[in-house]
Amino acid sequence: MGERNDDQQSLPDRRHFLTLGIGAFVVASLPRAIQPGRRVVRRTAPVMGTIAELAVVHHNPRYAQGAIDAALDALRWVDRTMSRFRGDSDVGRANRLAAGGPVIVSQPTADVLVEALRWADASGGAFDPCLANAVALWNVERRVAPPSEVDVRHYANRRFYQWLEVDRLANGAPVVVFRDRDLAIDLGGIAKGYGVDRAVDALREWGIRNALVNVGGDLYALGVSQDGDPWEIGVRSSSDRDRITHTVKVTNRAVATSGDYEQFFEHAGRRYHHLLDPLTGAPRRSPLHSVTVSADSCMTADVAGTAVFGCPADRARQLASTTSTGTRIEHIG
Repeated sequence: MGERNDDQQSLPDRRHFLTLGIGAFVVASLPRAIQPGRRVVRRTAPVMGTIAELAVVHHNPRYAQGAIDAALDALRWVDRTMSRFRGDSDVGRANRLAAGGPVIVSQPTADVLVEALRWADASGGAFDPCLANAVALWNVERRVAPPSEVDVRHYANRRFYQWLEVDRLANGAPVVVFRDRDLAIDLGGIAKGYGVDRAVDALREWGIRNALVNVGGDLYALGVSQDGDPWEIGVRSSSDRDRITHTVKVTNRAVATSGDYEQFFEHAGRRYHHLLDPLTGAPRRSPLHSVTVSADSCMTADVAGTAVFGCPADRARQLASTTSTGTRIEHIG
C-alpha cells in the first residue's frame, strides 16, 4: 500500500453508505435525516459484461422492484442491440457484413454511432469507436503478454472512424457501411452510458423521481437521496480500493470514471490495460490512472471519460467542456 495522499479519505463507517459500492464508486447516505415514507430498494444484477447496481427511493418496495425490473430490461435491450460479442446484435451484424454493403441498424444504434463519431472527430481520433479488431487483439482479460509489434502496428494510426458511414436508405431506415475492411465497431466506450440513460428513462416512466443507476463505473443520480439531499458519490482510489480520492454531489446528473485498474494484465513490470490509444494501437501510456467526468447524460460522461483518459489535465478539461456543454472533469488521479 502506498503512502496516503492528502486528498484521500478513509471510507466512512458502512452505516453511512448505501450497499452500492461495486467498482469505481461508493454512495454516501446519511440515515440521520431520512424523511418519513422514504425507503431505499436496492438490487444488483449482471448485465453488459459487468454488474448493474440500482437503488430506488420509494415508499412501496414492491412497486420499486417493478420499476427496477423495467430499468434492467432497458439495460439488457441495449446489450442485445449494441454488444460486439453477439452475432445477432446491430454491431455484430455490421461487423460481419458492413464491409460488403449497407447494413440496417436500429435508430438508437445509429444515434449512438453518430455521437461516437462526433467525439472521435472532436478529439482528433483520441477516441475511436471502430477499434474492435485491435481490442480483440489485445484481449487484456486473457492475455499474459503483449501481442507482436507487427500485429499492433497493423492497427496503429488508421483513423478507422473516418471510414465508417452512418446513412439512410430511401425508406428512411438507418444503415452503416464500412469503407475499410479492418474496421470493426466497438461501442464499449459509450454504449454502457447510453444503457444507463435508457434505464433512467424507464424509471421515470414508472414515476420514479429519486434513484441511482450504476453500471460498471457509469452512474446516473436521479433526483435526491432518501434524506432529501443531493446524492454524494465517492470515487475510489485507483491504488487502494478502501479509500476515496474525491467526492461529488449530484442531482439529475451523470458521473463516469475511466481507468486502467479494472481490466489489465502486467508483463515485464508494465501494466497493459483495455483503453487503447488509436495512434499507437496499444494501451495508452499515462502517469495517471483514472479520470472522473460529470455530465447531463451518462452517455456523454462515458464517452468523455474514454476520450480524455491519458490526456494532460488542461487538454482533458478543454476537450470535455467544448465538445459537450456542461461536461466537467471532476477528478484526475
